[in-house]
Amino acid sequence: MNSVPKRRTRRGVMGIEAAIVMIAFVIVAAALAFVVLNMGFSTTQKAKTAIISSYTEASSALEIAGKVTGIGNVGAGVLNATIIPLQVASGGDSVSLNPNQTSIKYYSNTVRYDNIYANKCVLTSTTYNNVTGALNAAVTSTCIDKAPITGATTVGAPTHTRAVIYWDVSNTPINDILEQGEHAELAIVYNAADRPGELDNLKAEIDVPTGSALTVERQVPSVTTNIVDLG
Repeated sequence: MNSVPKRRTRRGVMGIEAAIVMIAFVIVAAALAFVVLNMGFSTTQKAKTAIISSYTEASSALEIAGKVTGIGNVGAGVLNATIIPLQVASGGDSVSLNPNQTSIKYYSNTVRYDNIYANKCVLTSTTYNNVTGALNAAVTSTCIDKAPITGATTVGAPTHTRAVIYWDVSNTPINDILEQGEHAELAIVYNAADRPGELDNLKAEIDVPTGSALTVERQVPSVTTNIVDLG
């Protein structure tokens, strides 16, 4: 009687190989997933940094800290000077007002200046409780040659239209950095030809090192008093 040979199978071996291949695929997939996730986190972080940076650049570092006023020349119906109170924007960082880093543009119906802020026009020796004392100091520092305000030591229209910045509230010591809690005043003094009159539009643009520029625009009302409220 012929014996039937037994069949030999390798099902067990093939199952182990398949399992090994499956494990290899899982490991490779996990590695690729980790790489993709890591790239995603990196991209998200870069996007977040770019958004924060863009927001900082788009936000103004300065804001107006009260009413803008003018020093009126009632007889001529014009403004001799404009005073703009400044402070650091809420939640903002300190701002450098050094003339080498900050520029102040001035426009009106008749003139346009790209920068009226010069060296010696930022007053940091002390605080001033009135514009007369500040403009007298500006004359002493040779920022302007005359102060167009009653009571000044050298009264008259300056040769050049200039921007003068001084502090009325400051930390100690005073420097050209405007910090949270401090108040500064921007005084724009006009020469005789540049004085804005009734219904003239005046515009000042303060361009600081960080953040967007602060733009202040006002229309001159009838000049009937020495102190003119510009809003």
